[in-house]
Amino acid sequence: MSSEKPAKAVVRMGVPLIAGMFIMVLYNLVDTFFIGLMRDDYQLAAVNLAYPVMMVTIALSNMVGTGASTLIARSMGAGDMEKARHTLTTGIVLTVCTGVIVAAAGLLLLDPIVSGLGAKSNTNLYTAQYVRIILIGTVFTMGNYTFSQLLRGEGSAGSSILGMVIGTVANIILDPVFIFGLGLEIRGAAIATILGNACGMAVTLSVYARGRAILSPAKKYLVPKADIVSEIYRIGVPAAMETLLTSAAFIVNNNLAVAYGELTVAAMGIAQKLMSLGNYIYQGFAAGVQPIMGYNYGAKDHRRMLDILKAGLLIVSGTEIAVMLIYGIFAPLLIGIFTGSAVVVDTGARVLRAIMFILPFVGATSMSRMSFQAMGKPMYAFCITLVRQLVLYIPLLLMMNRMWGFGGLIWAQPVTEVIMMIISVRLLVGTIRKEAEGI
Repeated sequence: MSSEKPAKAVVRMGVPLIAGMFIMVLYNLVDTFFIGLMRDDYQLAAVNLAYPVMMVTIALSNMVGTGASTLIARSMGAGDMEKARHTLTTGIVLTVCTGVIVAAAGLLLLDPIVSGLGAKSNTNLYTAQYVRIILIGTVFTMGNYTFSQLLRGEGSAGSSILGMVIGTVANIILDPVFIFGLGLEIRGAAIATILGNACGMAVTLSVYARGRAILSPAKKYLVPKADIVSEIYRIGVPAAMETLLTSAAFIVNNNLAVAYGELTVAAMGIAQKLMSLGNYIYQGFAAGVQPIMGYNYGAKDHRRMLDILKAGLLIVSGTEIAVMLIYGIFAPLLIGIFTGSAVVVDTGARVLRAIMFILPFVGATSMSRMSFQAMGKPMYAFCITLVRQLVLYIPLLLMMNRMWGFGGLIWAQPVTEVIMMIISVRLLVGTIRKEAEGI
C-alpha cells in the first residue's frame, strides 16, 4: 500500500479482483449459456431485460461496500483501527437491512417493474419469473458483493474473491440441475444464481469468523455511529449512482432496441454480457487502485498517488486494447456460443464490434472516479457519473438512434467514453496537483 513499486502494486491489487470479477460475470454468462441451450430466444431476451434489476442490486451493494471499504482504507492509513472495525461492522448491518427493504419493495411493485424494463408479449412472463426470484434473493446477492468489498478495503484482495469463486462454482453446477433436471427453465437459472450468491456470502463471512482477516466485526459495534453511517453514504451514494444511472441507460437502450424486434434485444444482451468480461478488467484495476489511493491520501503521499495513477492508466489501456482485438476478430464465433439463431448471431456480432471501442478509454474514467471516492471526494465522483450518463450517454442514445437508427444506437457509448476519458483524467490530475502544493 505504501512502498511497492507503482506498476507492481496496481497489478498485485488489481489482478485478484479482476479474477474475482471474471468469476462474478460468469453468473450471468452461465445463465445465458444454459438458457441458450434451450434454443428459446425469448427467454434469452428476458434474461437481458431483467438484468437492470441485478444492476440495481449491485448498485446498492456498491453504495455500502464502496463507502465502507473506502473509509476502512483511510482509517487504517491514519492508524485508527477502532474506527476501521466499527465501519466494517456497520457495513455488514447496513447490507442486510437494505437487502430486506429492497426485496419487499420490489416484490410489491413487480408488475410495473417488469413493464418498465421493456418486456413485451413474448417476454413478459419470462421476465417476471426471473425478476421475482432475483428479488427474493436480494440479501444474498448484496452480501456476496458487499462483503468482498469490505475485505478489499483492508487490502485483503485475495481473500475478497474467495466467496465469488465458490459461489460461481455452485452456480455452474446448479444451473443445469434446475433448468433441465427439474424443468424450471428460466426460473431455474434465477434460483441457481441466488443459491450461488448465498454460498459466496457464507464463505466470505467465514473468513471473518475464522479470524483470517486483518479486521473483524464485533457485537459492540452493532449499533451504528451516526458519523460513520453518514461517511459511508457520503462516499457510497455517488458510487451507487454510477451503477444506477448505468441501469437507467440500459433500460433506455433496451426500450429503444425493442423497436427493432425482441430478437435484437437478445442479440444485444449476449454482446453486452460478453463485453462485461472486458469491462471487469478495467473495473478490477480501478477497484484495486482505490484502496492504494485511499491509504496514500490518508498518509498525504501525493507523489505516490500520481505515480499509481500513471501506472494504472498504462496497464489498463494496454490490456483492454488486446481484449478489443479478440472481440473484433472472433465476434461471430463468440456470439454463436450462446445461440443457434443466425439473425441473433449477425446482430450480436455487429453490436459487439461497435461497443468494443469503449475499452481503451473507459478504464481511465473508472479509475478517476474510484480515486475521487478513495480521497473522500464523492461529489467529484458523482459529477463524473452525472456527466457520463445523463449529460452525454442517454441524450446521445436518443439523438443518434433518431438520426442513424440502430447504427447510431450502438455507437453512442463509444462516443461518450472518448469524451469522458479526457474530462475525468484532467480533473483528477489537476485536483491531486493542487492539493500537493508544489507537485
